[in-house]
Amino acid sequence: MTENKVIIGTAPDSWGVWFADDPKQTPWERFLDEVAEAGYKWIELGPYGYLPTDPSRLADELSARDLRVSAGTVFTAFHRGRDQWEEAWEPARQVAELTAAMGGKHIVVIPAMWRDDVTGEPVENEVLTPAQWDSLFAGHDELGRRLQEQFGLAQQFHSHADSHVQGQADIERLLENTDPQLLTLCLDTGHAEYGGASSVDLIRKYPDRIGYLHLKQIDPDVLAKVRAENLTWAAANTAGVMAEPPSGLPDLGEVIEAVERLDRPVFGIVEQDMYPIPFDVPLPIAKRTRRYLLSCGSRTSVS
Repeated sequence: MTENKVIIGTAPDSWGVWFADDPKQTPWERFLDEVAEAGYKWIELGPYGYLPTDPSRLADELSARDLRVSAGTVFTAFHRGRDQWEEAWEPARQVAELTAAMGGKHIVVIPAMWRDDVTGEPVENEVLTPAQWDSLFAGHDELGRRLQEQFGLAQQFHSHADSHVQGQADIERLLENTDPQLLTLCLDTGHAEYGGASSVDLIRKYPDRIGYLHLKQIDPDVLAKVRAENLTWAAANTAGVMAEPPSGLPDLGEVIEAVERLDRPVFGIVEQDMYPIPFDVPLPIAKRTRRYLLSCGSRTSVS
């Protein structure tokens, strides 16, 4: 990926995959087959263990479908203190090893949510103390350093609904207090919109900190209900808060145009949360979304 353009890919999430193993999810072989049929060339690994974790086998499966890996995904809770480091590092190391073995260059890092992502029950305070913020900053700088030094991978921080880094002020606070050489953003346009952040403003204000994109949209009517009723992320997802592009917000054409002006290559991975979903639903959506995104910019491509 050497040209200055947005590379459109997709992820298991767009096939309703949230867990390593769940009978409600599309089987991994069908996911790979349908990604190729939909015309994509790049994917993320998704939950560790969903796709084969043996590098040789996974490489063969990907090669057979002309697919490549852009990133793996890990989860952290560094705000909870130093004792979280080893708990986070072992699974991160496994994901990093497989990502690097597949030729990927990025690790998407998702912070812990203060409400359970399935039940919606609170598991801790919604607001961080100054000391907890400092622990979060230090933990992500250290994670970014290890990923770079040991695997040659870039840490892409993913703000998330019902996490402590959700809104514009939260994201900007993170960027102002972490090392730009060790942490850039996986700017998830849907989660940013959900949290009240502007993707285009973030791109314009922090152009050097935009390292990766997750492209998705929010249904504004459902979002209004979420805010009026203080619904949890779990309830919002069930209510259909994620919309098929281009029917939602933000305007992905504006986002892609802003990223193209950065004049460097950036992945734009389609990640439409759809768990759980009937197996025959994702493929037509994936095809339509690919066609729409490729129409959004003059330097946007699948390869």
